[in-house]
Amino acid sequence: MATFDLILRNGTCVLPWGQEVADVGVRNGKIAAIGDLRGADAAELVDCSHLHVLPGLIDAHVHLRDPGDATVETIPTGTKAAILGGITGVFDMPNTAPSITTREKIDWKRDYVRDNTYCDIGFYVGAARSNIAELGELEAEKNVCAIKVFAGSSTGDLMIEDDESLERVMRSGRRRIAYHSEDEYRLQARKPMFTKGMPHANHAEWRDVECALLGTRRLMALARETGRPAHILHVSTAEELDYLKDFRDVATVEVLVNHLTQWGPDAYERLGGYAVMNPPIRDKRHYEAAWAAVADGTVDVIGSDHAPHSRANKEKPWPDCSAGLTGVQTIVPMMLTQVNAGRLSLSRLADLMAAGPARVYGAVGKGRLAAGYDADFTLVDMKKSRTIEESWIVSPCGWTPFAGETCTAWPVGTIVRGHIVMRDDEVIGGPKGAPINFA
Repeated sequence: MATFDLILRNGTCVLPWGQEVADVGVRNGKIAAIGDLRGADAAELVDCSHLHVLPGLIDAHVHLRDPGDATVETIPTGTKAAILGGITGVFDMPNTAPSITTREKIDWKRDYVRDNTYCDIGFYVGAARSNIAELGELEAEKNVCAIKVFAGSSTGDLMIEDDESLERVMRSGRRRIAYHSEDEYRLQARKPMFTKGMPHANHAEWRDVECALLGTRRLMALARETGRPAHILHVSTAEELDYLKDFRDVATVEVLVNHLTQWGPDAYERLGGYAVMNPPIRDKRHYEAAWAAVADGTVDVIGSDHAPHSRANKEKPWPDCSAGLTGVQTIVPMMLTQVNAGRLSLSRLADLMAAGPARVYGAVGKGRLAAGYDADFTLVDMKKSRTIEESWIVSPCGWTPFAGETCTAWPVGTIVRGHIVMRDDEVIGGPKGAPINFA
């Protein structure tokens, strides 16, 4: 008789080749078998009848603020939020305090997360003017998912906005670079047009379509010239999505859950500062373009850009209110709701939040429900209706822009490398996550 550490019994498995009811056997943290395992035994059995078994979903764009302000977010609280929301892995951004820009800081973060992360985790390294020459070595460090370049809208030493420096970054190393793409020169030129206390909807007027498109056009020209692959984060405009279709040889594309579920001016009228993010939530034309890009394959990854701030900083008048929204705990139920609404299939969601991030960043053993891959699973009940409440949010900031949204499907189990870490809204045990390896 075959024996396993864990068997997921009789779930509808979202496999690379389609959906089928099957058992999944886990041994030593890996998927060992998929099929009819009724004759097998296991130390632990999970009845997945009436559930869908997805490959472990990844949020490839989070800001866990650690090191930084523990009253807003930490790696333990942010990754606990992730598993409660059905996420098995996150890729954490480098604009912390201090920023992750050196080998020493990578070493610190790697050591710190070993006993403090509830899901698996990868690290971005920030590109700064001080470390351009070392980026080729830093991107090869274990557990680093990518170099992150802020080509606009950052603080401290992480912004690199001029073409000469951007080209130097692209010529230092070979892996795909992740970009925040906005044109800093246009941002600064337009800033005097706006005054304190104007309506929050002016955020999308200041950081307008041209600001986003100019930044992306410049990056694509440099990427094509240097041959360095690019991943354009949080693409928010119809114009960019159309433009990027001609650069598939050098570019991959991320869109955010916010740009697929919210639009202006409605979001600003309802939420005020809790709708302010960079790049901004735009009008419904761009929302519709984002969904068209999901449908035609332009989009490779959906992320949350989870970026917590204190309520006090979110409630300041515009433009003094902090830009950034929470999302790691809510992205899965919000996107499952879009599946039930018929806007994308469950298989496409698994592509965008599991296989896509693994492919774009080179995450080893992640992203597929297939033998030999890590035993990461997101278990979902496609018929469970539940309203998002702020009392459910475990990030210390305590808020979500999706409060009051009723979701028509819900994650009910999270399994990381064979460890059941969440079941029916309960965190099981302490931190069991680990750093992710990248090719």
